[in-house]
Amino acid sequence: MAEEKKINTSEPDENEQEEIIGKAYDARLMKRLIRYLKPYMKWVIIAIMLTVGVALLSTIRPYLTKIAIDNYIVNKDSNGLRNIILILLGTLIFQGLLQYSMTYLTQWIGQKTIFDLRMELFEHIQKLSMGFFDRNPVGRLVTRLTNDIEVLNEMFSSGIVMVFADIFIIGGILFFMFSLSWQLTLIALSVVIPLIYATIVFRRKVRVAFRDVRFFLAKMNAFLQEHISGIMIVKIFAKEKKTMDDFKKINYDHTKANKKSVYYYSIFFPIVELIGAISGALIIWYGGGKAMEGVLTIGILISFIQYSEMFFRPIRDLSEKYNIMQTAMASSERIFKLLDRKAVIADPEKPIELNDCKGIIEFKNVWFAYVKDDYVLKNISFKINQGEKVAFVGATGAGKSSLMNLLCRFYDIQKGELTVDGINIKDLRQHDLRKNIGLVVQDIFLFSDSIANNISLNNREIPESRIKEAASIIGIDHFISKLPLGYGQNVKERGVTLSQGERQLITFARALAYDPKILILDEATSSVDTHSEIMIQNAIDKLMEGRTSIIIAHRLSTIQKCDKIIVMHKGEIRETGTHQELLELGGIYSKLYQLQYKESFA
Repeated sequence: MAEEKKINTSEPDENEQEEIIGKAYDARLMKRLIRYLKPYMKWVIIAIMLTVGVALLSTIRPYLTKIAIDNYIVNKDSNGLRNIILILLGTLIFQGLLQYSMTYLTQWIGQKTIFDLRMELFEHIQKLSMGFFDRNPVGRLVTRLTNDIEVLNEMFSSGIVMVFADIFIIGGILFFMFSLSWQLTLIALSVVIPLIYATIVFRRKVRVAFRDVRFFLAKMNAFLQEHISGIMIVKIFAKEKKTMDDFKKINYDHTKANKKSVYYYSIFFPIVELIGAISGALIIWYGGGKAMEGVLTIGILISFIQYSEMFFRPIRDLSEKYNIMQTAMASSERIFKLLDRKAVIADPEKPIELNDCKGIIEFKNVWFAYVKDDYVLKNISFKINQGEKVAFVGATGAGKSSLMNLLCRFYDIQKGELTVDGINIKDLRQHDLRKNIGLVVQDIFLFSDSIANNISLNNREIPESRIKEAASIIGIDHFISKLPLGYGQNVKERGVTLSQGERQLITFARALAYDPKILILDEATSSVDTHSEIMIQNAIDKLMEGRTSIIIAHRLSTIQKCDKIIVMHKGEIRETGTHQELLELGGIYSKLYQLQYKESFA
């Protein structure tokens, strides 16, 4: 919109502190997350069963080694040894198959779950009011739909089920160790206390490091998005060096935070290996002595060494899972906060049908403020009859574009009533209202798609013939036909391959193709050159035929043929009449016209 809006910064938004250190487990959040697993609960149960199978097979191997040594190698039983080797080989193959199935299934569950969650979040964002988007940066919302949900994918696919795997493996190891020798088990577990202490310290340090990494990454992304989007300003004012210095600092902070997390990992994992080695040494010292005394067999001693090595691996993995769960809880809290945000502008429970819209518009004593009590529209009343062409003029900030925002119900009024065909727009579905309104604004937006799809917006109800007819009426079919792919030509992001005038003309064709009953032109010709404006003016007459038309324009020469001109000043209607009547009145409109007339001949 051409008119500047005041944003209510006192209202809550999504721009709060990004990286909050959350709990590793929050029952309230987990309960909501589990809801997304319910459609796939059968597969989750199968994945857990596969996990139990993998844990059982992995922990049974050292026990088979003990049998091989004590029962067959010591007794020189080659047949028995061959059989136990075949069993061990079969166990490895079967475990590999179960491991493959479990990994594939958990990843599949994770992808399906985040697909559902991302679709729900995107659908919800589209329902939020324009006021919400005024207060929340687009980059932050994109982060919710991408990074935060991707973190949950890691939890669903590698967190929840794999935690079960690690717990089952630890339980299986302890079961076999105690069944073989409880004394040697206690000796092996004597190093658990320093291991737990090291894990707690690591967990506390690395969570802060990860928070800093995410914080500086978000800061870096915001900086890059802003400065790449504004690269023209950076270049024209020769700010490359200053921009590089600012980016260097952010990049250094991000690198420093990453190095800190790497440092903690480089300390923790060797400590775990060292504690594991100490545990193995204690087993050899105590178990070796008992073996020489004949109390323990060599098979038990070797299997204990294997169990000791296996025991510390899942504990190390659980530390990783802790970080995954903690990050997932923080991400899910941000996602659910966004999902819980209710649409300020909601459809009525029992909407009135808007059938065969005529386009009769009436504002009755309307008051509106973007910020509470700071009214930009004050006691506005007017009526536009079916097929009338009405123009709104006034200085920037007079409230012209705010009228259009209210008519499209991007915002709701605080006082008064706004009706279309005698029906209060709050009693209509937003979709029913907006499908009867065609809006062309100064801020042109084209999608990275073909010209045809930018005109029809991929609406299958609009045939190719209507697209070409609309382009022909507007007068852009000649330049489209010269393009290599014609109507199939991709205009790239925001239509960068086209001129400003060509982009604006496409938005006119878009409005015409939708054949609305109400047409709004909000500074629609201010961005085009004189040649394009003349071409548009010729097309506008055809575009407005049979439609209720509202034109907002600074160029008063473009609105002289309107049935009525409404002059606004500081949120109030000051003058109403035809072009000639307002000139004769000698008021605000007359002064604006004389000013523009003088400027045009200056």
